[in-house]
Amino acid sequence: MGEKVVAGDFDLSDRQRYRRKLHQCVEALSGLLAERRFDRPRNLMGMEIELNLTGADAMPKMLNGQVLERIASHDFQTELGMFNLEVNIVPHHLSGRVLDQLAEELRTGLGYADRKAGEVDAGIMMIGILPTLGRDDMVRSNLSDVDRYALLNDQMLAARGESFSLDIEGVERLVATAGSITPEAACTSLQLHLQVTPERFADVWNAAQAVAAVQVALGANSPFLFGREVWRESRPPLFEQATDTRPPELRNQGVRPRTWFGEKWIGSVEELFEENLRYFPPLLPICDEEEPLRVLADGGVPQLKELVLHNGTVYRWNRPVYGIADGVPHLRVENRVLPAGPTVADVIANTALYYGLVRALAEESRPVWTRMPFSAAAENFEAACRHGIEAELLWPRPGRSGGLTRVPVTKLVRDELLPLAAAGLDGWNIEPADREHYLGIIEERCKRRTNGASWQADTYHRAREAGLDRGAALAAMTRRYGELMQGGDPVHTWPAGIPAR
Repeated sequence: MGEKVVAGDFDLSDRQRYRRKLHQCVEALSGLLAERRFDRPRNLMGMEIELNLTGADAMPKMLNGQVLERIASHDFQTELGMFNLEVNIVPHHLSGRVLDQLAEELRTGLGYADRKAGEVDAGIMMIGILPTLGRDDMVRSNLSDVDRYALLNDQMLAARGESFSLDIEGVERLVATAGSITPEAACTSLQLHLQVTPERFADVWNAAQAVAAVQVALGANSPFLFGREVWRESRPPLFEQATDTRPPELRNQGVRPRTWFGEKWIGSVEELFEENLRYFPPLLPICDEEEPLRVLADGGVPQLKELVLHNGTVYRWNRPVYGIADGVPHLRVENRVLPAGPTVADVIANTALYYGLVRALAEESRPVWTRMPFSAAAENFEAACRHGIEAELLWPRPGRSGGLTRVPVTKLVRDELLPLAAAGLDGWNIEPADREHYLGIIEERCKRRTNGASWQADTYHRAREAGLDRGAALAAMTRRYGELMQGGDPVHTWPAGIPAR
């Protein structure tokens, strides 16, 4: 959520006042937009990666406080679970050799963090869901020791009024209950930020929604959850259910979940913030002393802290972000669909594909969202999560004849989307050698139909066939994953199976 909050109780007047402040914040945001007060285009991007801590046995280590003490860098922060960390990469200009620069910064930062974690017999694992996490790990006592997490947990439980239910049916079915939001911590992701002007925001957000399924299908890296093989990218269904404050009766009435793909293409950024107010009751009604409309009237830039806090408790897969830098407000699209890992090379390849595609699609004369209903994008997203790199997606037919066709995602990417991504990266003035290298990793993934999820599943099943039981096979696969992750070669080159020792 990005804000330090102090745990406490709320009364009825707190929620009423907070709701009034939220409406004032949206009105102030509209004023800023009308006055054209937002930052000029600077082609700025940012990156966050959530990480797991594991021991030599590949089991989770609940040690993030001790590890962060040793890292002693503002680039690394706590995340929800005690087995999580997050690394934040400072904003960069999308141009030149930025992709290689990001790769080098990540390798250096993650290597340093891993060495510091080694001082307490832990290591860094970059993976969507740690396969060795068990249901017994998902207890409230394993939440990070941070007030805002405890408060968020208590408020979400109070809003739901009963335990959280997990029911995900994939290759196998997982059914479980949880008395806290800790299962959410199992989801570790790559988050990509892009600063955009208000005029371009809707086009960029719509483009990001359209390609979310492609990102997930190619980047899937979370096939196992609490010992069961479920969807190829199990984070989205897990996140939705682990944050679902709706009891069954509200679900049956059509109340929206707090983890949400959305329901329509947009025409302005204001629509998203207004939807958040309209559909989602506040979880953390903490009011700031600022009067945003007065600040705006006086010529200042309001912080809009209530809006920012509320926005952080609505988990869109492409989230609008309001921020201020050097006294000037700006808007960002925060892309949250990708899992972490498997390697730095894979992360940067996923990054290159995303930034290239959203630029190219946002600038098309006949944008894809004018030729495809939003329901198709939502259907694609679920298909990609379920089937990963084997998914088939609905996509507009080439040419002017119109209509949708169902196409394997690997064919869609190789035939149509990779050339678009390359053109988009050229538009950002990315160095051609970097463009070719990182989009080449995406192309090879498609040719070999291999990503993190398919490698994990293949290696796990080979371990089972070799005689290991379920738990031992998951642990052996995770250890092998860690070895290959440290090696740094992209996942499509990884040999499947556990080598003989």
